[in-house]
Formats: sequence, C-alpha cells, structure tokens
Amino acid sequence: MLSNPDMRATAKCVPHLLIAIVAIAASTFVQAGAAETSAGCRLPDDLQREVAAKYPSAKLIELSDLEEDDKKFFQSDHDGNCPGMVKVDFYGDGKPTLALVLIPTNGIKKPTRLVVAHHDGERWLISALDTGGPTPIAPVVWAQPPGEYRDVYGNKTIRATKPVIVFCKYESWAILYAWTGTHVSKIWLMD
Repeated sequence: MLSNPDMRATAKCVPHLLIAIVAIAASTFVQAGAAETSAGCRLPDDLQREVAAKYPSAKLIELSDLEEDDKKFFQSDHDGNCPGMVKVDFYGDGKPTLALVLIPTNGIKKPTRLVVAHHDGERWLISALDTGGPTPIAPVVWAQPPGEYRDVYGNKTIRATKPVIVFCKYESWAILYAWTGTHVSKIWLMD
C-alpha cells in the first residue's frame, strides 16, 4: 500500500496533485536548440547521435507507440510532453539530464529500455537503469519532485532529496528511481 496519499488517489499510478508541478518543471527545463516534434519527442542533435551509436536499433517512445488507453492516460496527465523523455535534475547538479525510454525499431521482441543521459559539460554520458518487458509493451516516463516514497509492498521507503524518475506501464506496473548520491535506489509503486 502506498503511504503517499496523492499516490493512493489514482488507479492509473499517476499522482494527480503532482501533475501540475511536473508539468511546470518540465516546461522550464526544455532543452535549448531542441526542435519540437510530436509530443516534444526530439532529442538534442548531439544526444541523438550518442543514442543512435549506443542503441542503433532503438528509438524514443512517442505517443503513437502507446496503446489507445495509455495515450489517453498520458495526454490527460502530461499533455504536450513526450512519453519517452523527461528532463530531470536526477543527480542534483543542475547539468542537463534526460530520462529516456527506448524501444526496438527492427520488429524483434526485445525489452524496452530506460536510460539516463547526463551531460557532464563536454559530452553525454548514457547509463541504463532498467528494462520494461518486450515490445509491444510501451511504458512511459516522467519526473516527480523530491520527497518520501513508499513501495507498494510497504517494505521500503525512499527519502529522495533530488527529483525522481518514474517508469510506468499504465494499469500494470510503476517503478520509481532515486539517486542517493552514490547509487540509484528503486522501489515498485505499483506491481
């Protein structure tokens, strides 16, 4: 059971009270120079090259990749944002950081990937955080503010001092990731 009352308030794993905060935060972190495409799913050019080199047969999840119900949920909660990308100060250093959900483009049933791209001032460093099941499952990603989060089982609590990443397959599962200063800690918000 979730300890955060806002998290319990929704059956789709989206804390509605935090949506406005996330939307405001996301809009203030729009990457300069990144042109908008459908639902804002365009990476900065230098990051696109890095992602293409590291994951040559993958692409960023876009709204068109989601099932109809998931499209409605995402648009309702994150209208205008990209379901496969969110800017988040995950490491708390103020440097450009994006959480990305990548799916295979070659039609082979491979898992979706959640990766974090962090610009160190010179280049993008890309780290894999998790996988989300084989395609056609299309999970989404968003950020939430620092705070206390309890897992769905009531066994683990994360007290995040920096914004967190949520990786979610609507009506199925949701996982929260927080940077502790030395490593990534995760909890299941929904299973």
